[in-house]
Amino acid sequence: MIEVQSLKKLFKKKVAVEDMNFYLEDGESVGLLGPNGAGKSTTISMISTLMPPTKGSVKYNGKDALKKPEELRKDLGVVPQEIALYEELSAYENMKFFGKIYGLTGKTLENKIQEVLALVGLIDRQKETVEAYSGGMKRRINMAVALMHNPKILIMDEPTVGIDPQSRNYILDMVRKLNREKEITILYTSHYMEEVEKLCDRVYIMDEGHVIASGTKDELKSILSNEETINIQVEETKATFTDLLFSQQGINQVMEDDLGYSLITTKGEQLLGEIFDYARQTNVKILGVHVQTPTLEDVFLHLTGRKLRD
Repeated sequence: MIEVQSLKKLFKKKVAVEDMNFYLEDGESVGLLGPNGAGKSTTISMISTLMPPTKGSVKYNGKDALKKPEELRKDLGVVPQEIALYEELSAYENMKFFGKIYGLTGKTLENKIQEVLALVGLIDRQKETVEAYSGGMKRRINMAVALMHNPKILIMDEPTVGIDPQSRNYILDMVRKLNREKEITILYTSHYMEEVEKLCDRVYIMDEGHVIASGTKDELKSILSNEETINIQVEETKATFTDLLFSQQGINQVMEDDLGYSLITTKGEQLLGEIFDYARQTNVKILGVHVQTPTLEDVFLHLTGRKLRD
């Protein structure tokens, strides 16, 4: 459906996106994964024809969507990262306003408002002003607006930022339902690895404006097929312990945070004994150790040397 080739965006002399190649097929759910500032929002702004690229092309069904954006815009719903609603109006009034912008009128408009409000679980709260809503409810109305015109493609830019776990799970379940039951093609951007793992068939991993890896979840994890992750929780991190971990053959990456360490190690290496010996030598108290198979976040750590939330 959508094919992106050699997409580039410069802001003055700063490169936001560089040589982006990307495709989205009918019925897919595709994740765009990367830390804040990776270029995800800039990329989707160009794909949705809201921002002209410095270079490159965006095609929709084989046609140039940058020169003639009407067909793509008609089929596209965009859920922006920021809440794009009139908060002094009720949810119903917001839906009616945006529905009319999409060209809906009369009973068609009214029926669609009720249908979408039911989908996002807010039909009983539709007369309340948006400013009285919780953050999660605002996110759901933000999604509802993007669904008013029956889009074939839905682009969602970090739709769960800053909301409670219950609202987050509701939105994730709703996205999965839209893709699997209503057959809406999804492009989902996030810096939460677990969301992309749950929702997406294929994944593009971005960092500093570049796509550094892409493929199915299993294909990406196969990058670390000969490795495993050891998470070590400690009472307090110490530089001497960290240095010993870095020096150990078989430990390929070391990531330190407030809770302890994440190590990417060669599978089959018997390293736990050495790790506990290092802890004793440096008076580091280990509170827990967990060995796991690689995740998408481990792939990102392997490729960049840092975690998604850095």
